[in-house]
Amino acid sequence: MLLLALDTATPAVTVALHDGSSVVAATSQVDARRHGELLLPAVDRVLADAGLKLDAVTALVVGTGPGPYTGLRVGLMTAAAFGSALDVPVYGLCTLDGLAYASGLDVPFAVATDARRKEVYWARYASARTRTTEPAVDRPADIAAELAGLPVVGAGALLYPDSFPDARGPEYVPAAALASLAAERLAAGEELAEPRPLYLRRPDAQVPKNYKVVTPK
Repeated sequence: MLLLALDTATPAVTVALHDGSSVVAATSQVDARRHGELLLPAVDRVLADAGLKLDAVTALVVGTGPGPYTGLRVGLMTAAAFGSALDVPVYGLCTLDGLAYASGLDVPFAVATDARRKEVYWARYASARTRTTEPAVDRPADIAAELAGLPVVGAGALLYPDSFPDARGPEYVPAAALASLAAERLAAGEELAEPRPLYLRRPDAQVPKNYKVVTPK
């Protein structure tokens, strides 16, 4: 097994390779505006570090968000293209689950990533491997009471310390965590989700409701 994992649902462009036993190569770069530019070179880099070619990959796992529309679709479309070209399965994994797994916490906690517009994407966890609520998007102040007393992991928590006083890292999901969690679940015979995006709200760009006529009648 050689699992290629990637995620672009946060400002981090992150890629990793997992051989079924451990992560053999990984890279991450934080740049919220260059997902499309950075992802393919990152894939090339981890393959080169592992001394492998793309055709050695036997499966892919991609972070499905929640995340901003533009960044998220870069990873999803790239994974779909690789899967089609290589004729290998493509699995989806919630980005929040990968971040929770990376935390290593074994107590109840929450994960919160930056959703912009002064909101966070978030979910609650019983442990690093077990999510107890569906992903949601809310203003930090609106969920502060619900998460009071819990550690909150992620960049969204670190942005709003008044609402999340026990904010912790890591800020962004590492693809190494996505790969390890996916490999663990596959080895246990669990079914992974389809690689479908979790947007949770409409994209920032909207079609104007009223067009202004600029051509002569």
